[in-house]
Amino acid sequence: MKSLSVDRTNGLCAVFFIGLGVFFAFESLDLELGTALRMGPGYFPLVLAGILILLGVVVLIDAIRVESEPIGHIAWRGLVLILPAPIFFGLTVRGLGFVLSIFHTCLIASFASQKMKPLTALILSAGLTLFALIVFSYALGLPFVRFGPWLRF
Repeated sequence: MKSLSVDRTNGLCAVFFIGLGVFFAFESLDLELGTALRMGPGYFPLVLAGILILLGVVVLIDAIRVESEPIGHIAWRGLVLILPAPIFFGLTVRGLGFVLSIFHTCLIASFASQKMKPLTALILSAGLTLFALIVFSYALGLPFVRFGPWLRF
């Protein structure tokens, strides 16, 4: 009979997911839950906490069944460029406006890949900016400033 082996990396990740889900589930119980048709402020956090707990259980089952490979090379370039991109957007959207903030956020995040060429990054950023402008400004009609007060034109 084979002995039960637990992958430590996935096991710790599963325990973290389950613990975080349980914490948020208990915290959401202090709020009014409501029903599925008339949701209270605690309903959606409780549902998300349940999904997080379920994800943790799935990862835990996988950690018990399969011995995974050790964690390899960490893509530092991706961490350094992708994680700050939404922060940049949040800090500049009111000053630069939606269009330039989206463009620069996409430009920053696109260089996370070593294969990205500058011309391709510019085209990608312009395309995503145009798409976001069409969807959020024209199709959905969201009221935001396209060009902010930091620009004088």
